[in-house]
Amino acid sequence: MSARSALKPNNLRDTIARAAQTLAGAGVASPEVDARLLAAHLIDVGPMQLIFTDPPAHFDDDYAALIARRAAREPLQHIIGTAPFGDIDLAVGPGVFIPRPETELLAEWAVRSLDDEPTPTVVDLGSGTGALAIAIARAKPGATVFAVERSADARRYLEENVARYASPIRIVAGDMTDPELLAELDGGVDLVVTNPPYVPETGDLDAEVYADPHEAVFSGADGMDAIRGLVPVAARLLRDGGALGIEHDDTTSDTVQDVVRASGVFGVPAVVNDLTGRARFVTASKLAR
Repeated sequence: MSARSALKPNNLRDTIARAAQTLAGAGVASPEVDARLLAAHLIDVGPMQLIFTDPPAHFDDDYAALIARRAAREPLQHIIGTAPFGDIDLAVGPGVFIPRPETELLAEWAVRSLDDEPTPTVVDLGSGTGALAIAIARAKPGATVFAVERSADARRYLEENVARYASPIRIVAGDMTDPELLAELDGGVDLVVTNPPYVPETGDLDAEVYADPHEAVFSGADGMDAIRGLVPVAARLLRDGGALGIEHDDTTSDTVQDVVRASGVFGVPAVVNDLTGRARFVTASKLAR
C-alpha cells in the first residue's frame, strides 16, 4: 500500500495514525513521533497544538508526500530543514552532519569546563552545523570561538547557523588533522572540543546514517583515523591546563584513551557516559611543562 493511498481519513488524528502505520511498515524507528512532527511542520504549529488544529486545504496530499519521503528513509531533519540542539533549531540538509542529542552532553561539559574563564579561546574541530561552537558561544558571551570545518557544503550551513545564533564565531576552512591548523593560536587555547567522524567503516547501520556525508561519519576501519590525527593538533593548540573533549564511537573508548595518553602531553583521560550509560566522550587536560 502506498503512503498516498493509506491516507484517506476523516480527521487529523486519523491521518497521523495512518501515517505512523506507513512509517512503521517502512522500518522507521519512531513512526508516531515522526508522523506528528511532519504534520506539525506542514501546518506550522507545535506538535502539542495539533489536537486543537484544523488542517489547511490540500493538507492530505502535501502530508502524504512528506510521509512518502520519510518512508523512503530520507532523514526527518532533511525534510523539515532543521535539527534541534539544546534550545535552538539548526539548519541542516544534504551535505552536513545532522547533530545528535548525545552531543548536547559534550556541549554541557565544555561550558562547565570554562566556568573559571570569562573570556576563553575555544576551538571546535569539525564543526559541521556549528552545534558545539554555537552552544559554547551562547553560554559564554565573552568567548572567542573558532569553528573549523573542511567541507564547503557543511560550511554553508555553519555560516547560516552562526549568522542566526552567534555571529562572533570565527569560521575557519580547514582540516582538523592539519599539523599547521591555526598555528597562530599555538599554546593559547583554553578548550578544544570535537565531534569528529568516528564510526568504523560498515554497511549495516540505519539507512538514515548514510544520508549524512560519508566523511563526517566514517573514519577508517576502526573509526579512529580522525581522532589519531586531531589529538596532536589539540595538544599543540592548548595552553597548559587547557581541556580537550572528544566524542567517539561507543566501542572505542579504550582506544581513544590510549591515543590521548600516547601523546605524552595530557593528564589521565576521563570517561564521560551518554544518557544510556555508554562511554561516549573522553576528556583530558594538558599537563604543565
